Amino acid sequence: MRSTVDFEILKKSLVYAAENSPFYIRLFAEYGINVEKVKSIEDFREVPYSDKTDLREVYPLGLQAVPDEEVVRIHSSSGTTGQPVIIPYTREDVENWAEMFARCYELAGLTRTDRVQITPGFGLWTAGIGFQAGCEKLGAMAIPIGPGNTEKQLQMMVDLKTTVLCATSSYALLLAEEVNKRGLKDKIHLKRGIIGSERWGDLMGKRITEELGIELFDIYGLTEMYGPGIGIDCEKHEGIHYWNDYFYFEIIDPDTGEVLPDGETGELVITTLKKAAAPLIRYRTHDLTRIIPHRCSCGRDYPMIDKITGRTDDMVKVKGVNIYPGQIDELMKEIEGLSSEYQIIIYHEEGRDRVLFRVETAPAVDRVRLKEEIQKTFKNRIGIKADCECVKLGELPRSEKKSRRVFDYRYETQKKKEMVL
Repeated sequence: MRSTVDFEILKKSLVYAAENSPFYIRLFAEYGINVEKVKSIEDFREVPYSDKTDLREVYPLGLQAVPDEEVVRIHSSSGTTGQPVIIPYTREDVENWAEMFARCYELAGLTRTDRVQITPGFGLWTAGIGFQAGCEKLGAMAIPIGPGNTEKQLQMMVDLKTTVLCATSSYALLLAEEVNKRGLKDKIHLKRGIIGSERWGDLMGKRITEELGIELFDIYGLTEMYGPGIGIDCEKHEGIHYWNDYFYFEIIDPDTGEVLPDGETGELVITTLKKAAAPLIRYRTHDLTRIIPHRCSCGRDYPMIDKITGRTDDMVKVKGVNIYPGQIDELMKEIEGLSSEYQIIIYHEEGRDRVLFRVETAPAVDRVRLKEEIQKTFKNRIGIKADCECVKLGELPRSEKKSRRVFDYRYETQKKKEMVL
């Protein structure tokens, strides 16, 4: 199904932001945008983009488009890579988010009889409370444990007969490995996993699915857009359905900003249609995907985007070649004997950039032969030479949140060299 929107609804959201959001009042004035002259989708495409860098500049509450007495909650990005972005919510925003999240659960096949173990974090981060609110809206049993404390997670999973696990892919893998290590597979009752917050490849998904004996569903969202729950794949797993009554999606060329036709891969741009406290217009997510131009075989009316393949800011350039994590996942699927976990270490040595690809391998493989195959495939698929280190299963670090896979030490190496000189 193609990405369409009732233009009058889109125009209403644009006018609302232009009249109520201090951020957009300033931005539109800066670009000379008169929203009354926006009379078509083509006109709308002349409206400037915004992204997280812009939002950081109006910290703390420059996005707030309603009076203080209408704000019932705030959430925030982590701020690990810069000034955090604070997003205020009205009561209606909170209710709409819970409604969207309940839809996600329904698409994944959950009912009121399910017991949903929620491991993402609570507090300023949007994840945990979104999973809980959607669960309560659906009417299922929420088990809001939050992150970490793996011993408690496993105990609750067994004792409460949890049927649904909500987690990052990294933590789901960690729990899967612990379940198998402790011989608990016959004692758990899991049926489904709702996995989000970070992209995950087919190899990781296969490991989690097989080790826990569950069906995985890929939930999508970001803090600026309520949080997780703005889309999920259904039982057909053909793409991520998104709620086009709450959002307008566009795909653009990340370099030129040109809007791409449905079916072409680029950067996802989102406009909110009902968000009151912090509306966002043409917000660049930096997530790479495509709008799937046909209807899902499930028959539902909600359109789909493809699985997120990476982020524009996850890309690293080595020797003039762009490397995306999604490329690494595809490469690893081609090689028999690899696990899902890897690290890419980039450093500068003897006047040139070097790449070390560390990857976990299955037991009882010929690591010498495997190393040669990996290096050859890396060169052919990525376009540059990489050293390779094959390590045992479980040797790379596990995370209770998101896994870091790319380590770029080139600046640090150069800095140390300058200090020595």
